[in-house]
Amino acid sequence: MRALIAGAFLAASVAGIAYLALALQRTVAFGRRGAGGLESTERTPPATILKPLRGLEPNLLENLSSFCDQDYHDFQVIFGVRDADDPVVAVAREVIARFPARDVGLVIDSRVHGSNLKISNLMNMMASAKHDIIIVADSDIAVDRSYVRSIVPSFANDDVGAVSCLYRGVAIDRGCVRELGALFVNDQFAPSVLVAIAFSPMDFCLGATMAVTKKALGSIGGFAALASYLADDQMLGKLVRQRGLRVELCPAVVELSVGDPSFGELWDHEIRWARTMHAAQPWGFSFSFITYALPLAAGYALVSGNAALAAAVVGIAAALRVSLHYAVRRALAIRAPDSAWLIPIRDVLGLAVWVAHFFGRGVRWRGCQYNVDSQGRLREI
Repeated sequence: MRALIAGAFLAASVAGIAYLALALQRTVAFGRRGAGGLESTERTPPATILKPLRGLEPNLLENLSSFCDQDYHDFQVIFGVRDADDPVVAVAREVIARFPARDVGLVIDSRVHGSNLKISNLMNMMASAKHDIIIVADSDIAVDRSYVRSIVPSFANDDVGAVSCLYRGVAIDRGCVRELGALFVNDQFAPSVLVAIAFSPMDFCLGATMAVTKKALGSIGGFAALASYLADDQMLGKLVRQRGLRVELCPAVVELSVGDPSFGELWDHEIRWARTMHAAQPWGFSFSFITYALPLAAGYALVSGNAALAAAVVGIAAALRVSLHYAVRRALAIRAPDSAWLIPIRDVLGLAVWVAHFFGRGVRWRGCQYNVDSQGRLREI
């Protein structure tokens, strides 16, 4: 039995090492990408940015302001809130006052169109959207002044229906919990996206930025087609791809403020993410444990009778894992203080989340409890 367990750990470790090597190569390649953006001679169509809001978050004023301070000639920003008594309304109005020369507005509309309240918010905002290119961005995201200029060029090709971009996680302070959350975004999630699109055309969006044309959105039935799904970003890309249009990853990298205040909230957040990914990619995510090569190699070392082979497997896994960490920091331009010492804890936590997500269908999101069915649809409890 011990030999069988050791063999299973060895096979998983070798697969994990192969994944780390590919992830490292894809990350380095992404880091060498061109800057993108528009030249003065290119078509510069106007764009509408939709910002669904709910509740106060760390760095909210600065995050929202970054979307209004764009180096682009014609764009609109719409903030959307469901509850007029939500304290986020005051923040949105302060941002609007900061940019009196910009086309920035606020929509307060309590109508609910499905179990995904973010999508309901977007549906309520769409009546105010003036332009053909729609950019949806989460409230905990900050961008630089070239953000819109980096996204728009992809739509010069008529066969592109949606565009998304990677994001880097930055802890809002030096707390261990928040740094673990940022490490997940940077070292686990971002490389996995780059590996995924190396094997097949991109058929998903990332929630930090979902850009889509009104024509493509209309072809899938509008945001209403996403109104009951937890993984609305994944579903948007999937439906756009099914209409024969391409989904592209643009060169821009936006910044996610990671602010989970406790380990319990970080755990709930990552369980929700894991069950979201499982609903969207059931087979792929079921085998994603191989991305945690370092704890798998350590497991092999514990049960192996071959000390030399075990040392080699652990050494290779550790070298690739640390190399990936620093490659990601360069590729995503992460300037936050380094937390490399948390890598073993982060990987063990990630593997634990992967195991735990199989035991149940419940998720907590924005203070509400939901069940997720086999199709990824939300059912509020």
